[in-house]
Amino acid sequence: MKNKVILITGALTGIGRATALAFAHEGAHIAVSGRHDEAGNALATEVRALGVEAEYIRADVRHEDDVRSLVDKTVKRFGRLDVAVNNAGTEGKPGPITEQTAESYASTFDTNVLGTMLSVKHELRVMLPRRQGSIVNVSSTFGRAGGPGASVYVASKHAVEGLTKAAALEVAEAGVRVKVVAPGPIETGMLNRFTGNEDKKAALVSRVPLKRAGLPEEIAQAIVFVASNKDLLHHGCVHRCRWRQTGRLIRGAR
Repeated sequence: MKNKVILITGALTGIGRATALAFAHEGAHIAVSGRHDEAGNALATEVRALGVEAEYIRADVRHEDDVRSLVDKTVKRFGRLDVAVNNAGTEGKPGPITEQTAESYASTFDTNVLGTMLSVKHELRVMLPRRQGSIVNVSSTFGRAGGPGASVYVASKHAVEGLTKAAALEVAEAGVRVKVVAPGPIETGMLNRFTGNEDKKAALVSRVPLKRAGLPEEIAQAIVFVASNKDLLHHGCVHRCRWRQTGRLIRGAR
């Protein structure tokens, strides 16, 4: 990954932040994106301290003009785009489906699905002419299974995985890879918001064979591998990072 140019959405906390630092430790140059300028600039400074180039670019993935500008600014700053990690996401409004609304649906899908689609669209716009590149979309174990109290989030992550598989088939012959990394329960602010309190979080973690949630840094290492030339064969694959027994209902959030 030395001297590769990496763009990460949802980069300011949790998995996104850990991924930015992981790529930087590999010698890559990083564009980090999010909606909070102070945190974004601080992260860019932290990444530069590791001896690589970094830039914070403000963008809201729900808006196509922002996404188009994000990709164009990345290419203008670094000269190209080698890898994109689409990590921007929200847990939405946890609760039974009878309490969901058109508004809660839209707010979740606008970030998780529309944001991913727009990001992939514009990342491919600059990767396809070069006939090379790697895109990693971050999903969840909920992209394959259901979970009570998470209907809209589950549906959004199923959509992300379907979108990824279709996009991968469209561009495989052009030399661009599109894949998914789908974490299980990870120690992030999203997990805390999703579970709501320490008792519910402890109950979730108790069902994990390792008896702990994963760490953002562990998922970051998986993303770096999947994005690298060490994983050239796979197109449209879903790499599931799970800490559970097989054949059981998945109940967790990344």
